[in-house]
Amino acid sequence: MQEPVKFSSAAISAQLLQGLEALSYTEMTPIQAQSIPFILAGDDIIAKAKTGSGKTVAFGLGLLSQIDVNLYETQALVLCPTRELADQVSKAIRSLARFIPNVKLLTLCGGVPQGHQIASLSQHAPHIVVGTPGRIQDHLKRQSLSLKKLRVLVLDEADRMLDMGFEDQISFVVKQTSKTKQTLLFSATYPDSILDMSAHIQQSPVEITVDETHDDGQIEQLFYRAEELQKPLAVVALLAKHQPESTVIFCNTKYNCQVIEDWLGQQGYAALSLTGDLDQRERDQTLLRFANKSCSVLVATDVAARGLDIKDLAAVIVYDLSPDPEVHVHRAGRTGRAGQKGLVFSLCAETELERAKAIEAYQKLPIKWDKFNPAKLPKNTTLKPAMVTLVIDGGRKSKIRAADILGALTGDAGLAGSEVGKIDIFDVRTYVAIKRTSANIALSRLQAGKIKGRKLRVRALG
Repeated sequence: MQEPVKFSSAAISAQLLQGLEALSYTEMTPIQAQSIPFILAGDDIIAKAKTGSGKTVAFGLGLLSQIDVNLYETQALVLCPTRELADQVSKAIRSLARFIPNVKLLTLCGGVPQGHQIASLSQHAPHIVVGTPGRIQDHLKRQSLSLKKLRVLVLDEADRMLDMGFEDQISFVVKQTSKTKQTLLFSATYPDSILDMSAHIQQSPVEITVDETHDDGQIEQLFYRAEELQKPLAVVALLAKHQPESTVIFCNTKYNCQVIEDWLGQQGYAALSLTGDLDQRERDQTLLRFANKSCSVLVATDVAARGLDIKDLAAVIVYDLSPDPEVHVHRAGRTGRAGQKGLVFSLCAETELERAKAIEAYQKLPIKWDKFNPAKLPKNTTLKPAMVTLVIDGGRKSKIRAADILGALTGDAGLAGSEVGKIDIFDVRTYVAIKRTSANIALSRLQAGKIKGRKLRVRALG
């Protein structure tokens, strides 16, 4: 086993090391240890890396090392497939940069009005831009954004960007940049389309692949024989038996996502589906309710779930086996992170047996088969989420801060701080998670009281 590599051993500035220390990052993950020396040396890289591997810190350190804060030009651009991933990347880079004065970072994604973004761009060009390809292209066409001084271009989860049809937009963006820039390409898989893209936009890239198998001792994987009509029963049987606090159910189609969401709702489970059909507001609400523990089951397709940062996920149920064994491993790797125990239950119909064999061959491990008995389902079993989400019609534009919400809840409403969960503040709305046992009290008192001296509309989601 290789000795862990310390961040302090790399050619990283004192300010960035301070940022790493504040985040309690001392040792590099495998992808960081392999890529950071090349990134800091200015090389182009193409790296095979999954969500949760530590790639954001790797490229974040690289681009922050190249920023000249006295030059008010956009010097680094990170392209992401989804707004959620862009938000996560922005947050991570800001955390790393906390001890570097005057770094300006702007997140530019679709699903929100362009006016506010154009106003921000017109004041001072941001040193770093993180965004989705379509919205970045829009700003380049409007000439509200310039990439003439770009030093680093990062393509994060490049395979998903291609899956989502962003090839033309990426090509347009790249043409607006200098040929001398550094290009860092991260992808969970290496299909031909990724290799073609690399050949067109990179200069002699260093190829990095890290074997990111998860600790089998942390993840218990079980397969169940279930034909299509039995699968909904199997899902309920598994949830009833194991009572996981949070579960993601992966389906191959949007249709199956909807079927399972409806079925679980009939059985009394708090389930939501995440598919490409949702508009941005619905998507935001679905994700934050799952993240803040006011929804216990998320049913999703792979493309919709890509880039989600789901911490402490107790279980994964694979409703449809993927024809790609690598996708299956990626699904399973959503649970059992950071030393936590994880459960993965895969349902396999007769027609999917070849897929199960392919997964077995890919993992180089025998599949463990188990049985479920739908006849023994407990009556009226429900898995009540720990929290309830309240929506407040006021956000950043009203200068609402988390401290204002917390003050209103622990002051006038009389709740203990421990009863308040995640607070998510958007432009015109704020979402706050409250322990289920206190939700009604919190709702009635917020409706009757004021937040920051103002009466705001408050309601419960769900």
